[in-house]
Amino acid sequence: MSNPRGSPVCAEKKCTHDSSLKIANEQTKNFAIGELAQEFGITTRAIRFYESRGLLSPARVGANRSYSYRDRGRLALILRAKNLGFSLEDVASYLALYDADTTQTAQTKLALEKVETAIAQLNKKRADLERTLRELKDVRAKCIDHLKSIEKDIS
Repeated sequence: MSNPRGSPVCAEKKCTHDSSLKIANEQTKNFAIGELAQEFGITTRAIRFYESRGLLSPARVGANRSYSYRDRGRLALILRAKNLGFSLEDVASYLALYDADTTQTAQTKLALEKVETAIAQLNKKRADLERTLRELKDVRAKCIDHLKSIEKDIS
């Protein structure tokens, strides 16, 4: 059976042929440094910095860098990790495991360890902040009380 577009299968099932081609084309597309910078809202200098740290390895076309779909994914991961407070060394360790372990078991275990450590550190900071806030509020209350007593004495 054929549909108006001429595809014999798409009439009975949801057709994924076009979307599969689109994904395949995106995965083979190369990106210029400016395109990635604009997409991620960062500077080209930042991208070159990550390259200098060995986190990205774009191909060279003459003097120009050509970033692959994989480089784009790595950049997204670098920026997400940075936003979560991870060091570039942590990111480098994580990315190195990606190439070494196809099952991603070691990579996932490392990520879990780092995430659990980060959560524990943030919980400690939150407790410290809550304690400091309580102390500051207590000092504020004492200052207000002192000022009220001075005003009362003056009047």
